[in-house]
Amino acid sequence: MGRGLMATLFCFGLGYSAQHFIAEFGARFDRIAGTVTTREKAAAIANAGVGGHRVEAFVFDGTDVSPQVTAALMDAAALLISVPPGERDPVLAQCGDTIAGAPQLQSIVYLSTIGVYGDHRGAWVDETTVPAPLSERSRERLAAEAAWAALGARAEKPVAILRLSGIYGPGQNALVQVARGSARRIDKPDQVFNRIHVADIAQAIDAASAQRVDGVFNVTDDEPTPQGVPIAFAAGLLGVAPPPETPFVEAARTMSPMALSFYGESKRVRNDRLQRELGVTLRYPTYREGLRALFAGCAAGLNAMNTR
Repeated sequence: MGRGLMATLFCFGLGYSAQHFIAEFGARFDRIAGTVTTREKAAAIANAGVGGHRVEAFVFDGTDVSPQVTAALMDAAALLISVPPGERDPVLAQCGDTIAGAPQLQSIVYLSTIGVYGDHRGAWVDETTVPAPLSERSRERLAAEAAWAALGARAEKPVAILRLSGIYGPGQNALVQVARGSARRIDKPDQVFNRIHVADIAQAIDAASAQRVDGVFNVTDDEPTPQGVPIAFAAGLLGVAPPPETPFVEAARTMSPMALSFYGESKRVRNDRLQRELGVTLRYPTYREGLRALFAGCAAGLNAMNTR
């Protein structure tokens, strides 16, 4: 595929990560199309585009597949999937045969989660670690990974499975949480998390797609930390006191089942394969670089507004 202009990029799920990929690397394609869940979202994307790129948005609710989606898939050179699975992966269930037979398709990238590794009590894991997911959501992801890999083997098409850690970036970060007063510092001894800036996710998608790689890659930062460390760092950048630490046993009383599932797992995730085999150099190797850049962007925006 190389890094020249390609025919069509098709994204199942035009969400946060996919839109950041399109905004930065959309110029590599001469046509971009994808799916959303409602007509309102489709109209908004069709009208506004994504990062200066025209995007054709079709509605896909996991059941009905429009002729327009089928036609775009048959023209696609690169496929990006970020739609979460249920008991069955909805994309494979409805479009698997079409994707397998797509004549132009050269690359499939599936966005998964490091949650498939389960709990390792803070120990380091990498792509050779046997997955042992704890939550139903992560078990469904692991099953979807296997199903996509099987489709790739059957259709002789490369499938890159990118296991993402906690995503942050513009509009979705510790600075926003602190500024809104919604940030919490939860103290759970020996609990650590990895994170990844959405711009580095975009880099990983681009590298996996352009190089037509097959296999699993962890997309994560270099420095796992306790949950409250980036919150305190963000508060320092904003010049405010960080929120007080709350013991986990107290915070757990008001947590959602999904949040509780995150705190049931602790691991440190390696990204050596991402950097070594895909050649991705992280722009934001830790939360510090990422939050500093986001803070600088916010300050620049405020300064620009004040000079108008």
